Amino acid sequence: MKKKLAVARLWYEGNSFSPIATGLDIFKAREWTDGPAALAVYRDTATEMGAVVSFADTQPDWEVSFLRCAAAPPGGPVADNAFDIIRNDIVTGLQQGKWDAVYLSLHGAMITKSDPTPELELLREVRETIGKVPLAVTFDLHANIGQPMIDLVDIAIGYKTYPHVDMDDVAREALARLVDMVAGKVRPVGAIAKVPAIYTSFNMRTTDGPMAEIAALAAKWRAEPGILEATVFGGFAYGDSPFAGPTALVFADGDRMLAQRAAKSLAAEMAARRERFDLKLPTPEEAIRQALATPGDKPAAITDPADNPLSGGIGDTPTLFRALLEAKPEVPCVFGFFWDPDLVIEARRAGIGATLDVAFGGRVSSAFGKPVRIAAKVLALTDGKFRNVGPFEHNLAVDVGDTALFDVEGIKVIVTASCQTPNDPAYFTLHGIDLAQTGLLCVKAKNHFRAGFTPLTRAIIECDAPGPAAASLGHYEFRFAPQALLAGR
Repeated sequence: MKKKLAVARLWYEGNSFSPIATGLDIFKAREWTDGPAALAVYRDTATEMGAVVSFADTQPDWEVSFLRCAAAPPGGPVADNAFDIIRNDIVTGLQQGKWDAVYLSLHGAMITKSDPTPELELLREVRETIGKVPLAVTFDLHANIGQPMIDLVDIAIGYKTYPHVDMDDVAREALARLVDMVAGKVRPVGAIAKVPAIYTSFNMRTTDGPMAEIAALAAKWRAEPGILEATVFGGFAYGDSPFAGPTALVFADGDRMLAQRAAKSLAAEMAARRERFDLKLPTPEEAIRQALATPGDKPAAITDPADNPLSGGIGDTPTLFRALLEAKPEVPCVFGFFWDPDLVIEARRAGIGATLDVAFGGRVSSAFGKPVRIAAKVLALTDGKFRNVGPFEHNLAVDVGDTALFDVEGIKVIVTASCQTPNDPAYFTLHGIDLAQTGLLCVKAKNHFRAGFTPLTRAIIECDAPGPAAASLGHYEFRFAPQALLAGR
């Protein structure tokens, strides 16, 4: 008789300081599936659920059931009723079967309008439903992890890379551990150690810098006899949570003291590098001058991480765009993007070739800058659909909604109906933009952008501009994070 595996997913990173709540419609527009339909959605994608599809295809002794799988781009707090619906879908699905193992794909930094730790509530209900059935969970590297969460799972595994290009690898590891637990081969026991601070993720890439060093140390621990898992989570600075701050998580095979020793060691190493995680970024004006002065034939890129949707940005802050207009670069320029559904509708009504009097930015909130009012010519219109060609979420279908490409004083400006980060080269190909012929590329993005664009650009420069995810945490009022963590912010 086949063993039965239940799989569910609720992946969302919540920015407590974003002015926009996230409703169920945002999940349904991005990732909303269950049952046999999930196989087609995730097959051949470099994602957690893509790894589950591969497991289902190659493990004839296991019957895999996809329960609710939902994900949305990072943003503001999730509406309470949206969370209730997703949680109820998952728990109800678990109640309808008898399982040998359960796997949950979570983010770890979700928040709702009324709850700063909703994933803890979900884990409690899942555990109450399945009893002692082995439960594995995967988390994003930016999860805000608390001991009560770990107490409810049998094993938890986190992404090891940022940009996150190992989602499928992490899920494969979680599934392998579940199989071993069911077979009685391992008995995981976990421990966490917190770093007494909140770090922003500007210098948290695992390709270089302090986080690369920490990742290498975690890898050494994973190679130690008896260690099943070792991950260091950077935490999500803009998720106001009692579990805020970096976390070292270690699981050992039946040896809690070993797990505790490894976790404390990794947390201490991360704490020792605290100052190296703080960066002073150039202003947009300085970044533009630096980018244009960088030699090379490929485009230079400037990222505006404070309005990066994958950090809870709103695709609406105008400071970088205003600086680009004032600089008047004598090279082909592309600006990606503004989120303005009404402007997209207006452009579609007017048609290609029409010139409109528009306001870029400052639509959602004027707190981060006033709108830029200017004439813009409609160059192209698209349905916003493509598949990722880069390493980040490779081959995943993406739908940013209807879009419009404008010409503004020689600058190509992309406007979309959905607020999603331009992290993949296919985003620009969709709009007929040849990056090889672009001199300066300005984007509302952060470190994930580097996965697909480092080989395509001569430089990637971050700038410091106002937005919901700025480098300085002193802009924000925390209610739930331990106040001791906020010293020196």
